[in-house]
Amino acid sequence: MEDAGRKLKQARERLNLRYRDVEQASLRIAERHNNDEFAIALSRLADIENKGTVPSIYRLYTLCAIYRLDILEVMQWYGVDVSQLPADAAGIELETTHLIGYSPNEHGVVQVPLSLDPGLDPTKTTYLSRMIQRWGTLPLMLLNGLDLRNHRYGFIGTEDWWMYPLLQPGSLVMLDETRRRIAASGWSNEFERPIYFLEHRQGYACSWCSLRDSQLILVPHPASSFEPKVYAYPEEIEVIGQVVGVAMRLDPAQRRRTRS
Repeated sequence: MEDAGRKLKQARERLNLRYRDVEQASLRIAERHNNDEFAIALSRLADIENKGTVPSIYRLYTLCAIYRLDILEVMQWYGVDVSQLPADAAGIELETTHLIGYSPNEHGVVQVPLSLDPGLDPTKTTYLSRMIQRWGTLPLMLLNGLDLRNHRYGFIGTEDWWMYPLLQPGSLVMLDETRRRIAASGWSNEFERPIYFLEHRQGYACSWCSLRDSQLILVPHPASSFEPKVYAYPEEIEVIGQVVGVAMRLDPAQRRRTRS
């Protein structure tokens, strides 16, 4: 905390402000907000700078306003990294359905693909990570808890109904390449059964799988009305990874119209 106080002192000194100047400015802010909590007395300012005293949220706001500082950056000086808010929230499970109160801003940037290969055919299931030409940052705080760089991505083609309705056509799936072994058991319902992303000679597939001797069976969702496909493994097909995340639009009416 003393390091944060030292940085605040340096910010004050760069502006050639005396303790008395800061106190007077804080009184004007307190008056403007009709709240004495925004005011900073001389002794309290000295304690903040020299003794590691943590300012209240009101006084922190006042100091940032006077010194022209970014309040989120100053909070980092005190060990509070606001960009970690979504990640910390994601680690706490709540039983009730709820809205998410924090919103995107420039302090919560994540790495996302900004440019894709122009040859990408959206009707076909695609190993998206191979189609990314350029990465960049976008202000998406909600995604900050995801390890976007260290996972791979697949795109379920807009005409790929193999896992419908569990995976809608046009879905974006996140893949864990460390999970390539086909599980034979360990699930109690279709939502727990592992889904794998695979590459074969004709392209890519996203499917439940069953491995029998040297044959890999791609198992479609029963509601899709497709029949299972069988490949010689590993000669004819490769497991890229297991699906560990999915982003998809829910528009059943439009899907039915498109499919019909």
